[in-house]
Amino acid sequence: MSENATENDARPPEAPLTDEAILARFHRSKNRPTGSQTLGFRITAVNQAEKSVEVAFEARPELLLNPMKQVQGGYLCAMLDECMSVACMVASGMTHVAPTAEMKTSFFRPAAPGAIRGVGRVVKWGRTLAFTEGELFDPEGRLLAKATGTAVPTPFKSYKS
Repeated sequence: MSENATENDARPPEAPLTDEAILARFHRSKNRPTGSQTLGFRITAVNQAEKSVEVAFEARPELLLNPMKQVQGGYLCAMLDECMSVACMVASGMTHVAPTAEMKTSFFRPAAPGAIRGVGRVVKWGRTLAFTEGELFDPEGRLLAKATGTAVPTPFKSYKS
């Protein structure tokens, strides 16, 4: 070690987090965003190699329904945005947030209150942009809605809310 180096300089870089460690980190988080809480968000699976996540939502009838007693489309968009954003965090090894720059959503069937399964994935992670996809499914596995998005990966330490 050089005479100007400190003991901290000699430490090896931190090992990347495993999928299980990331999942555990989400499960023990005490700082859940209120939007996630409103949507009944819970992460169920992480796959860094595929840059994907699976999540569960609980669409509560007292909060999320439109006049036809279906989940209002704006809430489905928020669920898709959550899927894609969390996939970006996972793809970065939990080093970046990824605010959404744009998003396009297609609705395939009405969503009933109750359980909704979401899948988010990063299709391409670039230097300045990430391209994402998200899908929502009903309990029978039928596709409810799909979105594509563009996000701006930003290191956690540089992120200003």
